[in-house]
Amino acid sequence: MKLSIITVNYNDVKGLQRTIESVLCQTFHDYEFIVIDGGSTDGSVEVIKRYEKYIDYWVSEQDGGIYPGMNKGLRQAKGEYVNFMNGGDCYHSSDVLEKIFSFDTNADIITGAHAGCPHPNVGQNGISMYDLYTGAVDHQASFIRRELAMCHPYDEKYKIVSDWKFFIEALVLDNCSFYYTDTIVVDVDMGGISNTNSELDRKERQSVLKELFPERVLNDYRLYASIHPRLLELATRISKSQTILSVIIKMSKLLLWLKGV
Repeated sequence: MKLSIITVNYNDVKGLQRTIESVLCQTFHDYEFIVIDGGSTDGSVEVIKRYEKYIDYWVSEQDGGIYPGMNKGLRQAKGEYVNFMNGGDCYHSSDVLEKIFSFDTNADIITGAHAGCPHPNVGQNGISMYDLYTGAVDHQASFIRRELAMCHPYDEKYKIVSDWKFFIEALVLDNCSFYYTDTIVVDVDMGGISNTNSELDRKERQSVLKELFPERVLNDYRLYASIHPRLLELATRISKSQTILSVIIKMSKLLLWLKGV
């Protein structure tokens, strides 16, 4: 089986129905569908039961939040890849999965683009720690090898940033392979906690960074993050151009000579 689609939901009956319908209309069928509900009381369970014959595994019980629910779904998954399309988020079109799995790649993480979210897509030009420090890989638009996801279960002590922590562990610390496509995978529901609680997001990110990296490393990234992105881009281009770099060095030497240094 190529893919396990995991949907986590809690008291979002309308969002859950949209998500389920976006899964069922896919033209690609080599997947299993797992729904983890956190004990909803708003009619979500009735929606799940209505679509039960299309769902390979579902449960509705109280848990500790979104990340415990995602880990619970991950433990049930059997696909080569997993994708978390949580309640309220929807596949952008009916042929999204067909497009994703038509690419000739065996990458550990395949990531597409998103719509409906003001945050920029990260990964178009490869991925680096700086990209993750200043942004995030779109989790809903990512297809992750199940074995890799099992090696880094979502840290349940965080409320917002455990998926961000996962990508740092997988892509930076483990140096896993990464493939980006401009294919729009997901229409994002902007009502989620990660999009509405920026202060908690900031605090949890700082906690993750302190957990994973020594202060000497973080000091460098704080400095890089304080520099305007266009200046960093210009510096990168200059470093790649031997002609421009040579001119800058000669001019610097000339200025030093004129100053008598």
